[in-house]
Order: sequence, then structure tokens, then C-alpha cells
Amino acid sequence: MGSTPDSHEMNGLTTAMGNGNGDATPPDEGGRWLRANRQINMNHYANKKSAAESMLDIALLMANASQLKAVMEQGPSFGFYMPLIVLISISLALQIVVGVLLIFLVKYDLNNPAKHAKLDILNNLATGLVFIIVVVNIFITAFGVQKPSLPEKKG
Repeated sequence: MGSTPDSHEMNGLTTAMGNGNGDATPPDEGGRWLRANRQINMNHYANKKSAAESMLDIALLMANASQLKAVMEQGPSFGFYMPLIVLISISLALQIVVGVLLIFLVKYDLNNPAKHAKLDILNNLATGLVFIIVVVNIFITAFGVQKPSLPEKKG
């Protein structure tokens, strides 16, 4: 494989047409995934990244809501009832804050240099909060949320 820009491989396919060395080339070289010289739209990239983070945040939010329900069904007799209620509530609150931050991150134009400092602060804050959420959820898992067992019917 040569070092010229037209012979680099993407997904196992070379971008050069008619190179004669038997490499598989896609039939549609003009396809959008092969445009190497195209500049990346940072707003589009950031919006996709924020959408993916939001989907993960929603999944964790649903898991925490389910855990909260399981702990509440077990009642105060469960040994770690209060610590789990507090930890799950902290996790849920932080996830809502991160969700709001992600909405603001998507709202701003990355191509405007005047907004870069503000976006950097918001992005760092969101990253820090996500780290805290992960640590809190590790403790939630360590305390163990079990679904209450159904009482056996005697008959």
C-alpha cells in the first residue's frame, strides 16, 4: 500500500480507481463516505455526539427509575434502603442536569469562535457530571438492588 493520499484504505477498500493491483474498489467512488477532501461539519458531528449521549442518558435514567421502584417495593426493612434511595435520587437529578446541558450544547454554533469558551466550559461540566453519575451508579450496584421476591403460595 503506497503512501499517496489516493491509495489509503477505508474499510478495506482503496479510494484509487484503476490502480491495477487487484484491490477491491467500490463501484461508486463518488459516495459520500469516500470524500477524503471534504471538511467535517463540526456542528453536525457535535449534534450526532450529543444525540448519542442523550440516548445513553435516557437508558440510564430508565434503569435508575426501575432500580428506585425495586428499592421502594422492598420497603424500609431493606438494609440499604435509605442509602440507595439517596444515591438513585442523586443519579437521577444529575442525569436531568446533564440532559439540559446537552440541549444547550446542541443549541450553540461550533463554528462561531466567540462561543468556543462557553461551549468548552459546558462540555467539561457535562463530562464531569457524567463521571460523577458513573461513580454514583457503581455505588448503587455495590449496595445491590434486588427485585422483591414474590411470596410463595401455599396450597
